[in-house]
Amino acid sequence: MKYITRTVWVLSLVSLFTDTASEMLYPVMPIYLKSIGFSIVLIGILEGLAEAVAGLSKGYFGKLSDQSARRVPFVQIGYTFSAISKPMMAIFTYPLWIFFARTLDRFGKGIRTGARDAILSDEATLKTKGKIFGFHRSMDTLGAVLGPLFALLYLYFYPNNYKTLFYIAFIPGVFAVISTSFLKENKTKLQKVKKHVSFFSFLNYWKESPPVYREVVVGLLIFTLFNSSDVFLLLKAKQAGLNDIQVIGIYIFYNLIYALSAFPAGVIADKIGLKKMFIIGLVFFAVVYLGMGFSTNLYVIIGLFLLYGIYASATEGISKAWISNITSKRDTATAIGTYAGFQSIFTMLASSFAGLIWYQFGANISFFVTSFATGIVVIYFMFLKENKGSKSENIF
Repeated sequence: MKYITRTVWVLSLVSLFTDTASEMLYPVMPIYLKSIGFSIVLIGILEGLAEAVAGLSKGYFGKLSDQSARRVPFVQIGYTFSAISKPMMAIFTYPLWIFFARTLDRFGKGIRTGARDAILSDEATLKTKGKIFGFHRSMDTLGAVLGPLFALLYLYFYPNNYKTLFYIAFIPGVFAVISTSFLKENKTKLQKVKKHVSFFSFLNYWKESPPVYREVVVGLLIFTLFNSSDVFLLLKAKQAGLNDIQVIGIYIFYNLIYALSAFPAGVIADKIGLKKMFIIGLVFFAVVYLGMGFSTNLYVIIGLFLLYGIYASATEGISKAWISNITSKRDTATAIGTYAGFQSIFTMLASSFAGLIWYQFGANISFFVTSFATGIVVIYFMFLKENKGSKSENIF
């Protein structure tokens, strides 16, 4: 695997450590917040605000990274913020402090996302984008397997001792920050531009971007609008008869499949085309949601979570690799950051939309609507033609 460079390895390890820390807390976060007096409404506001901050900041810092011709500082600062936010949530339990700590974590994600993905793009060629992004997603998602497993093990021996888990999560976060010190800036790739960057200046990129970028991102965002939180799938599994431990177990199982298949999916994508692989992923997604709407059989649901892991491996990293191939190298962080920013906002809307349909018409209708909408997005991408002469020409 000569195409997996030292820089890709470092970034992948950083993501593995960070995701281990974050996912260690994912299963217990709502329980912990309720234990310190947060209502369900307040938890929703907290998560919505944090995701909004992350979403809006991704585009801004992506643009700032491109114009400053620097990547590494954004990566280092972003991962540092996420690391120190973990113990902060355990030190003080006042609502405003919790809001600050949680927002700091998401703000760190906003700072690093565009710059990190731009580094990954620079480390790849047109023929290895799928492999590079797939490998990174595989390592990142491995953290989503290790984190919840450690949380389950810890809570087995120390039930209800949630606060200590936040301190423990700081350890892999520190490893992530230390690992970023091994990154080196490649200053020959970009040319510095001296221009003021306002917080919403990345929105101008939408007007200036290549038509193919807007066409691809429109399709991606329509899909995002119907791609609600994984919580709804877990709730459906709960309704099928799984207990709390089994629900966490099936979430770990999904992430394990995702981690194991992300790199092979990237390899295949480089051979058949990133767009084709993404469409295949969408088909799997549509099948999963259609199946969830029809079935209450426990074994069928487990099988659907397996397919869901394959869907994630065929779309998450692939979409960013695709975007990096249809935009200029000097705008990579801006292009990915802009998409990621809009994606965060649309994700919030998707969960609200799905929750409303679930409440008004039931879970089955909610899943059917998502599956049908995904089918339309599949047709959209099938008829989407790449502009001749674009960077993606050799891939599709």
